[in-house]
Amino acid sequence: MDNGYFVGWGTLALINAGLAQGKNRSGLNWFLLSLLLGPLATLILVISEKR
Repeated sequence: MDNGYFVGWGTLALINAGLAQGKNRSGLNWFLLSLLLGPLATLILVISEKR
């Protein structure tokens, strides 16, 4: 696999952690979840309500 793929996936996980914190959710938990689910975690975060 290309290293750019891993860099992009990691960047997405960091962005998701920031989004999660903005919605009063655990940034660390969402970072780890994003490493597993990637764009699917982003979709879940975007459509979820703010706590």
